[in-house]
Amino acid sequence: MADQEIPSPGEHEARVHEAFDAFHEKVGARLDGDARESLDRIREAAADRDPERMREHMTQVQEEHGWLYRELAQHPAIANLLDELALWGF
Repeated sequence: MADQEIPSPGEHEARVHEAFDAFHEKVGARLDGDARESLDRIREAAADRDPERMREHMTQVQEEHGWLYRELAQHPAIANLLDELALWGF
């Protein structure tokens, strides 16, 4: 990954929304209001490349919606985005 360029903000945001849309198709029917809001906050933080908010929201999801945290961690596109954000220092 070291030889990959950091995507432009527009490219990154598009990838985030695509990944979260695919994730929502998989688990959307299982989301209650709180879980849906938590997922939206994670999506926004990822799109903004805000690691502090990402950690905060992921920790909250892990504590309050364990199943959703596990699904996020196992979803290939979401996991890839999280890895990229960590590697690029966002």
